[in-house]
Amino acid sequence: MTSSEQRPGAHMSAEVAEQPEVLAGLVERRTGIAEVAEHIARRPPRFALLAARGSSDHAALYAKYLIEVLLGLPAGLVSPSTATLYGAEPDLRDVLLISVSQSGGSPDLLEVTEAARRQGALTVAVSNTPSSPLTRAAELAVDVAAGPEQAVAATKTYTATLLALYLLVDAIRGGRAEHVRDLGDRARRTLDGSAEAVEHAVDRYRFVDRVITTGRGYSYATAAEAALKLAETSYLAARAYSGADLLHGPVAAVDEETAVLAVTSRGRGGAAMHDVLDAVVARRADVLAVGSAAADVPAALSVPVLETAEEVAPILEVLPIQRLALGLSLARGGDPDRPRGLRKITRTR
Repeated sequence: MTSSEQRPGAHMSAEVAEQPEVLAGLVERRTGIAEVAEHIARRPPRFALLAARGSSDHAALYAKYLIEVLLGLPAGLVSPSTATLYGAEPDLRDVLLISVSQSGGSPDLLEVTEAARRQGALTVAVSNTPSSPLTRAAELAVDVAAGPEQAVAATKTYTATLLALYLLVDAIRGGRAEHVRDLGDRARRTLDGSAEAVEHAVDRYRFVDRVITTGRGYSYATAAEAALKLAETSYLAARAYSGADLLHGPVAAVDEETAVLAVTSRGRGGAAMHDVLDAVVARRADVLAVGSAAADVPAALSVPVLETAEEVAPILEVLPIQRLALGLSLARGGDPDRPRGLRKITRTR
């Protein structure tokens, strides 16, 4: 079968299914990530900065929570245009800069990394392309080892990046990856155990036009990635909000025509979502809850996810959401492998 005859969604479907194996393999090969972590630990930073775009930006948001909570360091997301458009060169001595890019080919991230290294930062590239310009520009590199990804919508590279960032932060604090040793198996069980609920969700939401995605804590990154996946594969008007931010104004736009995808896993972030969901349910929104605590909140439909430590829950939470985006795209007559106007590598400056 030629590429032009490839059935719609074949690449995305296959790559979603590959993730348990990819994640298990990355855990097994974590020694290289631990060596990068040891180098960082020998030069303790004052704070950390993260540079990324697209899905990688959501992985960076996840890493921001990891760094602030598990390492106790201030962390922020870089605005690449401050360097690429405005030529800013802040003093970055004793700063850790982590650049996250699946392809490692975006010119703005390359320029940010090169500028940060000149300004004294310890630079780390996290990428699925070991030979990329970004990897060569950084002092240290982490290979997420997801293998070639054919679908435009990132799936296995996204979860592998999350895991690589977790393994890096965990190793910096002296951890031994206790919470992810069986992650590959948990990922497989999550995909299998959520399949029926995802099918029901596709049937229920195939004609929806407006979606709000929301989560708190570590799961805010999952909500952001969910909105992107729904927008790029199904062309939905999807917007992500932190649960707290949703209550600070945007909830006024929620009504019975609004679908709300709420990411709710067990832990402090999930517990903080109860007031948020009470508010959107009171406004008659149609709620789809995804996560290990999905059954504990008011929702029209719940998609189960295996429970794990809260700080690694985003790696599992996003799996059924990827399947949801795939299913909705196909149900609406689209092809998630060929979203209109998009390419696998987006070059920005």
